[in-house]
Amino acid sequence: MAEHRSMQRAALLDAARSLLSDGGTEALTFPALAERTGLARSSVYEYFRSRAAVVEELCEVDFPVWAAEVEAAMEDAGGAGGKIEAYVRKQLELVGDRRHRAVVAISASELDAGAREKIRAAHGGLIAMIVEALAELGHTEPRLAAMLLQGVVDAAVRRIELGAAEHPDTITEAAVSMALRGVRG
Repeated sequence: MAEHRSMQRAALLDAARSLLSDGGTEALTFPALAERTGLARSSVYEYFRSRAAVVEELCEVDFPVWAAEVEAAMEDAGGAGGKIEAYVRKQLELVGDRRHRAVVAISASELDAGAREKIRAAHGGLIAMIVEALAELGHTEPRLAAMLLQGVVDAAVRRIELGAAEHPDTITEAAVSMALRGVRG
């Protein structure tokens, strides 16, 4: 029974990712979740009390996976500069991933305080990953430099998500170049 509930919950979260990715937060409704999973709408309420609860669980499940991928790319890189480059590249590589598109849709929506706090904490975790590399480069304010670096990444993400005139690879190379030149001062 517990395994069945776990599988149903995972199916609901996968459906929520698809809905968010394809149609933004307006598409994330309990009737749509029920239709995508074949459950009765009342059954969806047995798993989640509200849309906000779905969003919060997606944040809890997907942000750590995304962050682990960024962290693994950084670990494979050599030196502080390599870690910074991997930090930028991996995040921009993940833009096409359904989890990322869902997170972007979530971030753009009006969320309750709990969901907003989970997103802030997840972004804080990303920023914390790069602080040490920035300190190695001699930044006296490595946390501030990390937040500014994440701002470059976020701007590049938005540019890619908008379907800008530039190819995503061009945006990525520009962001990496700006990040590396900027962090080296």
